Amino acid sequence: MAKIGPASFKYVLRAKFTVESLVDKPDVIGAVFGQTEGLLGEELDLREAQKNGKIGRINVESTSSGGKTTGEIIIPTSLDIAETALVGAAIETIDRIGPSKAKVTVSGIEDVRVSKREYIMNKALQLLNEALKASAVDTTELLQKLYDEVRQKELIEYGSEKLPAGPEINDSDEIIVVEGRADVMNMLKHGFPNVIGMNGTNIPKSVIDLSRKKTVTLFVDGDRGGDMIVNAFLQLGHADFIAKAPSGTEVEELSKKEINQSLRAKVPVEDYEPGARRGEPSHERSPAPVSRQAVNVPQDIKDKSLGLVNEIIGTRGAFLVNDKFEIVGKIPYKEVEAAILNIENIFMIVLDGVITDEIAKAAEQNDIKYVIGSRVSGNSATVQLASYEDIGYRYK
Repeated sequence: MAKIGPASFKYVLRAKFTVESLVDKPDVIGAVFGQTEGLLGEELDLREAQKNGKIGRINVESTSSGGKTTGEIIIPTSLDIAETALVGAAIETIDRIGPSKAKVTVSGIEDVRVSKREYIMNKALQLLNEALKASAVDTTELLQKLYDEVRQKELIEYGSEKLPAGPEINDSDEIIVVEGRADVMNMLKHGFPNVIGMNGTNIPKSVIDLSRKKTVTLFVDGDRGGDMIVNAFLQLGHADFIAKAPSGTEVEELSKKEINQSLRAKVPVEDYEPGARRGEPSHERSPAPVSRQAVNVPQDIKDKSLGLVNEIIGTRGAFLVNDKFEIVGKIPYKEVEAAILNIENIFMIVLDGVITDEIAKAAEQNDIKYVIGSRVSGNSATVQLASYEDIGYRYK
């Protein structure tokens, strides 16, 4: 908004003019004062009104072209709207400016308060935007702080060594063993509460004892150090699966997607590449296989099951499937036995975990036909118990 004078002015009178010759601004201003003198009485005489502060400085904007002068007369006033209109009508009576004929037409009366309000609004928006930018907080940063706070609250200390662990390390039947505290924090961030860290290359006794009670996935960095951890761990503790971060990366820096991909690509410890572990396996590291009937799963059932296996791996859950191969429920692995005994019309169960003898017996009681899991350690005379390998699944 152009500067129009003191804040007391309420209106701006604008009038267009055309002169049939070249004139200067003083000629226009002189005509305004001279040809309106006495038209409106002493109270609205422009000279007196200007002396009394009711009319501000008259501004003239003009251009000359082709021997003519055109422009605009701008008069700020503190008069009321009716008095301002009278001044405008008086100005339109001007018929000469300088030595030549002229025509003056009032183009409008602008309410300065409206303009001021627009200015205030625009300025306020500008100031607000500047303030918001100055105080803006990166949403990602806020979320990261929130995650960190939640992870700190979830983190527990386990055993005499006070190892970093997730809140479900005691309650979960399956656990993930990682190398250190930073790995545990990243796993908690991405929703894996059944995790525990070893805090170094020396395998803590608490982890060794825990590994003999749980189904264990050892999840290590994708480097030579990770291989060394595997070798050391298998000398002392028990592991069912080995998972590795992508080559050259560490567990602590993986995204949720990369963690899931790595866990889905885990391999049974028996299939871990040669040289990965040293010495002869003890009965604690590799339990004796359970004698069970030959697997007799029709090929069409195998084919339909493969997709379910691929989807359930890494979730620590179980699919409940009806005879139309529709998933009627998904439950945590540790709730499978109870669910089997309380839900009817289950045709098949696909587990991300070991088929224990308890699960097998519960499946018998509910006339379930098939149970598919990562490994079979139970037995049944009526239920077909099959490992992933039995149905043709290959770890990637």
